[in-house]
Amino acid sequence: MIKEIIVVEGKSDISAVKRAVDAQVISTSGLGINDNIINVIKKASKNRGIIILTDPDYPGKKIRNILSAEIDNCKHAFIPRDKANKNGDIGVENASPEEIREAIRNAKAEISDAIEEFTKSDMIYYDLVGNDNASKRRGLIGDIIGIGYCSAKQFLKRLNSFGITREQLEEAIKSIEDNEKNEIIEKE
Repeated sequence: MIKEIIVVEGKSDISAVKRAVDAQVISTSGLGINDNIINVIKKASKNRGIIILTDPDYPGKKIRNILSAEIDNCKHAFIPRDKANKNGDIGVENASPEEIREAIRNAKAEISDAIEEFTKSDMIYYDLVGNDNASKRRGLIGDIIGIGYCSAKQFLKRLNSFGITREQLEEAIKSIEDNEKNEIIEKE
């Protein structure tokens, strides 16, 4: 059984998580999240810790941000968008049990005293901003290092607040570049 309580958006997500892992799960009722739900989640966080596993879409990001702002010591789990997509419907409930387990296994805690390991200059250097391919690269790298897809500004914040090392980032970059090279070779 997973020690932390998994926080998801809705009832379908609860069912999907329970099919994947043995854990207690709390729903935020989607964007219907209110002070009562937040207080329940705060109490859970103090007693056992929480892992936030919201949908990889705008409402999921908004709920994650609300919880993060209100509750200390949250862990964050991310499912890649393409792994949570079923016929255009994006959600945790559409992810396979393996993807849910992987996301939970790779959950990252926010570091309260985040150091600024990465800067805007690094984002440019690693081609994560300022070019036509940057968004795709951030998505692929975010999936590999377990911080999910997000805007350039949010990506930089997550790199620093989740304590991602330069070595981890560079390994992920090398991995996607190796995959790109292999795809080119296979096409030839």
